[in-house]
Amino acid sequence: MRWWHLEQVADIEVHAFADESAWSVEQLWAELAGVPERRRYVVAADGDRVVGYAGIGLGPDTADVMTVAVRPGERGRGVGRRLVTALLDEAETAGLRTVLLEVRATNAAAIALYSDLGFVTISRRPGYYGPGRDGVIMRRRAQ
Repeated sequence: MRWWHLEQVADIEVHAFADESAWSVEQLWAELAGVPERRRYVVAADGDRVVGYAGIGLGPDTADVMTVAVRPGERGRGVGRRLVTALLDEAETAGLRTVLLEVRATNAAAIALYSDLGFVTISRRPGYYGPGRDGVIMRRRAQ
C-alpha cells in the first residue's frame, strides 16, 4: 500500500466496517508510517481501483493481522484469500511462524476463509466489538 491508495482504502474502510468504528484517513496514514519497520500493508487492485487491502504487524515472536477488508461488491471472488496469503508470506519472510488474528464471531465467511488457510480458534472475547458482539481469536502456526 502506498499513500496514493489511502483515499480508496478509507472508502473501503467506511463500507466494510459501517457498524464499527472505521479507521480514519489519519489513522491509516499513521499505520502506513510504520512501514516497513513493523507493519506491512498490501492492496488488491483492479487496474487503478483498489478492491481490498490488508495489514499485518510484525512482532519479535508473532505476527498479528491488523485488518483485512474487501470492497463489498468484490467479496466472494478470492480477493480476501489473496490478501491474507500475502500477509502470511510477509510473516514467513520476517521469520515469524505464528500469526494471530481477531474476527467478529458473526463473520462466518471470514472464519471459514481463515480456517481454510490453517487458522484455528484459540479463544473468544465476549463483547469485544460492543455489547453482544464477540471477537474470536485465531492462530496459525507455520509447518
